[in-house]
Amino acid sequence: MTDPAPPNGWRDWEEVMRLALDEAKRAGDVNEVPVGAVILDPDGEVLAKASNSPISRNDPTSHAEILALRQACKKLNNYRLPGCILVVTLEPCLMCLGALVHARVETVVYGAADPKTGAVTSRLEGFALPFLNHRPAVIHGVLEEECGALLRDFFRSRR
Repeated sequence: MTDPAPPNGWRDWEEVMRLALDEAKRAGDVNEVPVGAVILDPDGEVLAKASNSPISRNDPTSHAEILALRQACKKLNNYRLPGCILVVTLEPCLMCLGALVHARVETVVYGAADPKTGAVTSRLEGFALPFLNHRPAVIHGVLEEECGALLRDFFRSRR
């Protein structure tokens, strides 16, 4: 099966992932784990951009994906995001996977796999759980090395 093409106005998924990487770098600059997320509407318009910030917000749910979902839903005045695309630098965790299902995001694009807590393909194939009523398309490995290096460098500098 061929991966879905990026929406109109975008050359490739790498171009969108670079926006998410910019957000991830913002998180790292303030000592948050460098994860960034972008949500596009079906026409390719950027609805939301967010950086990880659970430490600064004292909120364990402040993952980049959750914050981007909140922004996009507010912008559309809808708790569902049909046809929308999440692009994130790190494979979503189980919490974020659940939120993506509830929001009815159409496609999830991620960069680096998360061998510790990744719930899309690494530790759990979460979207394949039989009781879920929504299964987004998944594209993984977009700028994987760059996304992974940002995380490795961040954690290496903290040791």
